[in-house]
Amino acid sequence: MKHEPISPMLAKAVGAVPEPNSVEGGLGYEPKWDGFRAIISYDGDTIEIGSRGAKMLTRYFPELTEALPRLLTEPCILDGEIVVAQGDTGSARLDWEALSQRIHPAASRIRTLAESTPAMFVAFDLLARGDTNLLSEPFERRRDQLVEVAGGKGHPLHLSQLTTDVTLARRWLVEFEGAGLDGVVAKPLAAVYAPGKRTMLKIKHHRTADVVVLGYRIHKSGSGVGSLLLGLYNDEGVLRNVGGASAFTDARRLSLIDELEPLVLRDATGEVAPAETDRSRFSSGKDVSYVPLRPELVAEVKYDQMEGSRFRHTVQLARWRPDRDAASCTFEQLEVPAAYDLSTVLS
Repeated sequence: MKHEPISPMLAKAVGAVPEPNSVEGGLGYEPKWDGFRAIISYDGDTIEIGSRGAKMLTRYFPELTEALPRLLTEPCILDGEIVVAQGDTGSARLDWEALSQRIHPAASRIRTLAESTPAMFVAFDLLARGDTNLLSEPFERRRDQLVEVAGGKGHPLHLSQLTTDVTLARRWLVEFEGAGLDGVVAKPLAAVYAPGKRTMLKIKHHRTADVVVLGYRIHKSGSGVGSLLLGLYNDEGVLRNVGGASAFTDARRLSLIDELEPLVLRDATGEVAPAETDRSRFSSGKDVSYVPLRPELVAEVKYDQMEGSRFRHTVQLARWRPDRDAASCTFEQLEVPAAYDLSTVLS
């Protein structure tokens, strides 16, 4: 079995769980898992794990590369999410912090974490079976074959739930948050698999975006990071400044200096490379210099609104995304509110 690398199909944000008949052919609904999106390829012998940003994750999950060949009885390519759960039966929930610790350079540390906080793979799509490429098949048929290939295999391989009942999906949106899940995904049942396209719909508990950390400004006290400068790639592939994240504790400001140090851009003499943001009528008298970073670090941020091509207000840093490739952080991911007539609001 030999297939070219596949870029995962993506989802665009919507404000509420849509009705099933809002899309031709109907919708299926799944829980939205809060983990590392992964494409798992099994050639009948070995497992390879690719991330959403084409970053290889294979070395970080030895428990999966060892277990999945025993569970899968035929070559295949699976789309799904790698997650880590913590807690006792009845109170277990997804643990992002434990999962993100896996992106570590030391193999010994990875092995220790694989034993203490083992990961599992939740499959929700089947992209190939043996030598047969399934991308052109409708999702409903791919799901049927996914059940045949990966259903009932046992831990750490699980199937994501799927329903066509919109009432149940709306209940999931509320209830599953307590287990650490991130919302609900709606999938057109008749749609083919469209790599890199936002064909699916996602309904989350809050608005989030994955952004590139461009640099930072020193806190007004002169100590630690005062704010992070954030960027997104536009349609031309140009990285644009979209705003900042701040409001860190004293301890966090200091720790960020150490975390970001390896990414600081320096000139030939070893000094920090000079950098300034564009001036505006609001910043004409302010210091707009900042410490530039190599555009490699991805952060997930919480935001409320966009104003043009920038965040309307300062955003909140939620977490680092070591599984994400910076080039995948584009404006396309942002939720765009539906147009609404102001006169209707005023009346």
